[in-house]
Amino acid sequence: MKASVSSVNSSRCRKCVPHEFLANSPPLTMHLLARHGLGKAALALMLYFLYLVPTMAQAASEDAPSIKDCKANEVVRFRGGTARLENDLFTSTDQNYTNGVALTLVSHDMAGRLRPECLPVPVRLHAELIKFMNPDFWADAGNSANTQNVVVKFGQSIYTPKNFSRTDLILDDRPYAGLLYMGLSWNRRKHEPQTNLEMLDTREITLGVIGPWSLAEQSQNVVHDAIGADRFLGWQHQLKNEPAIQLALDRKFRDYRGTGAIIPGFSSDSIRSMGLRLGNIETSATLGIEGRIGWNLPNDFGSYPIRPGAENRPPSAASIHSEADGANTTATKPRSGIHLFGTLETKLVAHDFSLDGNLFRSSHSVTRRPWVAQAAVGISVHGLLAGHGAKLAVMRVYRSREFEEQVSNQAYGSVALSIEF
Repeated sequence: MKASVSSVNSSRCRKCVPHEFLANSPPLTMHLLARHGLGKAALALMLYFLYLVPTMAQAASEDAPSIKDCKANEVVRFRGGTARLENDLFTSTDQNYTNGVALTLVSHDMAGRLRPECLPVPVRLHAELIKFMNPDFWADAGNSANTQNVVVKFGQSIYTPKNFSRTDLILDDRPYAGLLYMGLSWNRRKHEPQTNLEMLDTREITLGVIGPWSLAEQSQNVVHDAIGADRFLGWQHQLKNEPAIQLALDRKFRDYRGTGAIIPGFSSDSIRSMGLRLGNIETSATLGIEGRIGWNLPNDFGSYPIRPGAENRPPSAASIHSEADGANTTATKPRSGIHLFGTLETKLVAHDFSLDGNLFRSSHSVTRRPWVAQAAVGISVHGLLAGHGAKLAVMRVYRSREFEEQVSNQAYGSVALSIEF
């Protein structure tokens, strides 16, 4: 399935201290997308997101436990969310990484040393795990200029071989594979005056399931049936059921550009990144860079495709500034803007479940290539929508061959809509 949208003749691919939290909703969005047709897919996703996520966030906030002596900024509240859809149908193919969908909720920003007893149990346990494995993550927690937030994401990724009609095991193409997951991440944003750099550190954990329980086959079939596309017929050869886990450490850094929500006027910047992922979803190390140019650039850490794990939405520089001095100056208010962006990333891969197959059981696999390069180009617009801050990013992603049997590079499209509640 293009995991969510697909074409008839193409085929798919193969083988501490703390914050807030909460979960989102499943990839039924795809059914809506299919009913609207390919050209309306992004719009359908946005409408669904606009209806669903604010409702969930309000319900979650109302259910947040009221703990004696906990202040408003010490308990779980949500400031926004993001919906992402990725599909190679946007590039007229249906193979390899054929579809990805993710819905996230982003907590409000917290400054200084926080109280674990005011946090939900899952968030508190995650914080304790980070504190145990990476004590320096909150070493400067008492510094009110450094803030953190929590992001929760629910997502599904689908992989298929190229030939949709074959029912036998296709040995020289990637396995049928699906991943259903939920990720929880902590983001810490800090400014180092001595170097004039601003950094975003992320620690995340992803839990999920690989195999039939990921519902990849059912999701693809629903979409393909709705749009009149042929079903992929080899799902009986998909990877077997297996629990999935991944730990990730990421750092992004850029030149410090003040405390406003946007960088006023016409400007450009660059964002460098490095990351490490460990687990049976993926074990890899990455280096990347993003360049942006445009009007009223958002004062954040850029745009990117879906990654298994949690959404990397940094604490807002504007909210830090306004909470610190009580001001709501023009610089801190959101303003409409538009910019172009491009990313380059290189990755050293030691394990990829969609290529190497099951870790704990015998399964189909292909010959993984250790080095993978990825590039993306896109456009992002942001402004106010019905009185709420909104951001839409559309990009085309290009990825080099991931396994030796792969005939050509892959490309797919990505659409992301973010809303501030």
